[in-house]
Amino acid sequence: MPDLPTLSAAPASVDPWQPAFVEIVAIHDETPGVRTFDLAAPHGYTFEPGQFNMLYVPGYGEAAISISSHPKSPQVISHTIRRAGNVTGALFRCQPGDRIGLRGPFGSSWPVGRYRGANVVIAAGGIGLAPLRPAIYQLAAHREDYGRVAVVYGSRHPKDLLYRETFDQWRRADIEVLVTVDFADDHWTGPIGVVPTLLEQLPWMGPHTTLWTCGPEIMMRFTAQQALRQGITPDHLYLSLERNMNCAVGLCGHCQFGPSFVCKDGPVYAYRQIAPFLFVHDF
Repeated sequence: MPDLPTLSAAPASVDPWQPAFVEIVAIHDETPGVRTFDLAAPHGYTFEPGQFNMLYVPGYGEAAISISSHPKSPQVISHTIRRAGNVTGALFRCQPGDRIGLRGPFGSSWPVGRYRGANVVIAAGGIGLAPLRPAIYQLAAHREDYGRVAVVYGSRHPKDLLYRETFDQWRRADIEVLVTVDFADDHWTGPIGVVPTLLEQLPWMGPHTTLWTCGPEIMMRFTAQQALRQGITPDHLYLSLERNMNCAVGLCGHCQFGPSFVCKDGPVYAYRQIAPFLFVHDF
């Protein structure tokens, strides 16, 4: 597997300063407090897996939201959103047919095309599965181009698991799907525990494997440590840091992470770029 350069942000396909007002085509309830909003894409819009948009609700402001739809179906752009503040609260009051502003796409992307022939592990926690779903779509569409592929996913409760209806579709595409929860209910029969422990069920992980992860920072930190113990090299680990992004162009400073600005330099980073700031010193 070649030694790869660090990721760089892909260019926006439309004017990054000017929002395009787009229609909400459909809204899907996913889990308590989480919905997916399908938006009509502006003319000429394209994106790469892992990128994000700025969604603008007049009178309330805008928020950085990862894209969760198939990158090869650009007519509709999906965003899976947790209700957390004024902007997302305003979005949750919207209905299909309403129009909101969209700027983007912004940011770096998952290195899907770089790892043809390699094994791929997707490790996600909670709503962190949303920005990884476009990469899973691409892996499934070109499954013959990769070695072993696995999705390892965890949430606090079974009711918080995103996209449960698609797990069997991924398995039919020859993708291993391992799911765990922190706290079980009376109907849960799967594993109980944290995402890093599931990696132990993938003995084929090693130097010819790449791992991409998104979720709470503590989950990503321990997932990276476990991946390194199982032989994945630091150059083939990638993390998405979606925290406190505010303007998408690095002017406001809300997203500063060490010397980096997540909205400009991320959100997808090679592990070696940010390991010192995750307090990981395993190499």
